[in-house]
Amino acid sequence: MTIIHYAPSQCPSFVIEYQDDDILVLNKPSGLLSVPGKAAEHKDSLQLRIQRVFPTATIVHRLDMATSGLMVMALNMDSHRKLSKSFELRQTQKSYLARVYGQIESAQGSVELPLICDWPNRPKQMVDHERGKPALTHFKRLEYDTTETLVELTPVTGRSHQLRVHMLSLGHPILGDRLYANDAALAAASRLQLHAKSLAFAHPQSQTPMHFDCPAPFSFKCAGAETDNPFISI
Repeated sequence: MTIIHYAPSQCPSFVIEYQDDDILVLNKPSGLLSVPGKAAEHKDSLQLRIQRVFPTATIVHRLDMATSGLMVMALNMDSHRKLSKSFELRQTQKSYLARVYGQIESAQGSVELPLICDWPNRPKQMVDHERGKPALTHFKRLEYDTTETLVELTPVTGRSHQLRVHMLSLGHPILGDRLYANDAALAAASRLQLHAKSLAFAHPQSQTPMHFDCPAPFSFKCAGAETDNPFISI
């Protein structure tokens, strides 16, 4: 896996949206790996930073390095097991905001295309109708003009780069996407315009419904703007 110029922001080290004895809900910034990479220069990650303060914390799911937004981590093994099962059984709900290239004609719709790793061009993924794993994304158009569209994306499955490849398949790559965007879409933003804005799940111990929302650090027609809104920062 090749990461070009990996230099994640150090301030704040991480942002906590919610904390109790069993879980942490975090707002991961764009540019930070969820877990350490194999190379020494890629060790800095959300997991490493959190474990310096919460040594028992473990990763339950991941976001792409370039994607910002909500992640939940477990603070004990029982919570980790129960949360992992919830994600495996698709009992969690996630939604994302994305700024994409061009005007999407449909007000809403779905993309159902199987995905597989494009091994010669790893870490890129690609559509493969014979060998790919099933992948389904729902989208809803929020705002648009002739040059870009702001969409809400709801993944049903959780394949690697699913949202990025599905938007590309519609002819509307996400702005600022260094892997999949065309030249114009890449130049339109300084970072990937993809943000995990909401996350819902049952608390692993009490089973209380939990729902979190986190505003995107970018907005429609606001290329590259960073307006992170931390609740607790360390």
